Amino acid sequence: MGQHFLGDHAWQHRIYDALPRPDQETWIEIGAGHGEMTALLAAHTRRLIAIEGDHLLMPALRERAAREWPNVEVVAGDVLELDLARWMHEASEADIGGDIGNGAAQGCRVYGNLPYYITSPILHKLFASAGQIASAHIVIQLEVAERVAAQPGSRDYGYLSVACQYYAKPEIALKIPPGAFRPPPKVHSALVHLFMPGERAELGIASDTRFLDFIKVCFEQKRKTLRNNLRDVAPEDRVRAAMSTYGIREDARAEQLSLQEFAALFRELL
Repeated sequence: MGQHFLGDHAWQHRIYDALPRPDQETWIEIGAGHGEMTALLAAHTRRLIAIEGDHLLMPALRERAAREWPNVEVVAGDVLELDLARWMHEASEADIGGDIGNGAAQGCRVYGNLPYYITSPILHKLFASAGQIASAHIVIQLEVAERVAAQPGSRDYGYLSVACQYYAKPEIALKIPPGAFRPPPKVHSALVHLFMPGERAELGIASDTRFLDFIKVCFEQKRKTLRNNLRDVAPEDRVRAAMSTYGIREDARAEQLSLQEFAALFRELL
């Protein structure tokens, strides 16, 4: 299942200390494991939904919850198949009802030590409910973290960068060595903060799905110019005119454009 448990106690506390910790919020933990981070999160939450997909870990996790964590609900299942939106909605309703104070943000927060091979699907699952999330804090492969936070013009900037920055403001908080995990992975990892909302709040895009499909086309063949990639989206004369309107060079490649420029082309062409 791609499991690498955060077994080093010093790194558990370093990661925990990097998280926002207002009391009386709802958190969702993706990949509770043996409860490595669950115990720390439970100490400062109103409610913690601890999700674990490995049925072999469930008995001990539920036993610890019953004995030590009265505010923790342990949930068995694949995070990609569970109805996360239900818990997020409940968290938002609690905020609106005035049950949460002390400066807590509206919506839930998410923490996860994500399996590296399904990082992107999990991110897109979270983004589907971005309006109900105050922030997400994920441990992922460092190479992927650098792509998530990459800026236009950099080697790592691509579709994942644009999608993540559309929904959230990403920030690499910590770089984590393989030795922090049991068993150690073959790569370095990172804790990434994703603070909601991202650029989406300002861009006024009518359809998130159509916009992200457009971004995929723009990055489809990175060696080609943006103009060539957009030939199947609109006639070439319209593409040239739209690029000229927004001061985008005809030989520009997708990795050179900002989110605002992508949004402008999307509205012009679609």
